[in-house]
Amino acid sequence: MVVATGFFDGVHIGHRHVIDRLVSAARERGTESVVVTFWPHPRNVLQNGARGLRLLSSLQEKKDMLLSLGVDRVEVLNFTKEFSRLTTEEYLRGYVMDRFGGTAILLGYDNRMGRDAGTADDIEARAKAIGLEVIRTDGIAAEGVTVSSTKIREALSEGNVTLASEMLGYSYQLHGVVVEGNRLGRTIGFPTANMQLYEPLKLIPANGVYLAKVETLGRTYCGMTNVGTRPTVTGVSATDANSDRLRTIETNIFGFGEDIYGLDIRVTFLARIREEKHFSSMDELRAQLELDRDACMALSGRF
Repeated sequence: MVVATGFFDGVHIGHRHVIDRLVSAARERGTESVVVTFWPHPRNVLQNGARGLRLLSSLQEKKDMLLSLGVDRVEVLNFTKEFSRLTTEEYLRGYVMDRFGGTAILLGYDNRMGRDAGTADDIEARAKAIGLEVIRTDGIAAEGVTVSSTKIREALSEGNVTLASEMLGYSYQLHGVVVEGNRLGRTIGFPTANMQLYEPLKLIPANGVYLAKVETLGRTYCGMTNVGTRPTVTGVSATDANSDRLRTIETNIFGFGEDIYGLDIRVTFLARIREEKHFSSMDELRAQLELDRDACMALSGRF
């Protein structure tokens, strides 16, 4: 077995470079490719800044993407405080070799494994010392920035879904169920599907209006998604809303009038149209939504 190990949040283009090398190395050696990943995120367990941590992919999304790239097996280890105390050699010998039958390990430029892990060079030396073949890969850059899950989270938190998609290698998505909203949009001619996420730790892009691709009822539509605090309704300013509890994800699906409460919905963010605004009247809000829709329709042909 050729093994790659890591959290792989988002399975971005840097991860895909690693996975391509993993799959090709396994084929060259006539064996299987295995990704060993973890759940939950180590920071959630070790409480190292976990309060503000949001993820780019759910566990199922991550597994599905890895398998779609040609990986033969995805193994998920439960990350616990006890597990975090393993040394590099204990992890490599006890899990990579003994549990999963690894004969070679693929190391990315920023791989870390074991409580005493140093650089990738240190890990390579320890792996070779216990009989593991080591295969090395380099990082990948986008827009001159080395791609990482952290950089993608930063881009999304700023509303830059275009840069995030370049680093991910695909457009960012949210997946959830349609729940009851306040039905305000319906009264002004812009009914919306209000989404509750299946994965509560999934990162929500910055407040604002976005051109979106919407999948529901087995079909795909064009729409616009508003992420925010409903300032027109609640009086909450966007700058006051620091908690995901206060934020909603509402999508107006163009040319759509079916009842989808309680049904599955997937929203893909294609471009940011504008920041969230406060409106003094419903007429002002309606006029802005008409402009937003026009802007989305004008952009939609590029995607």
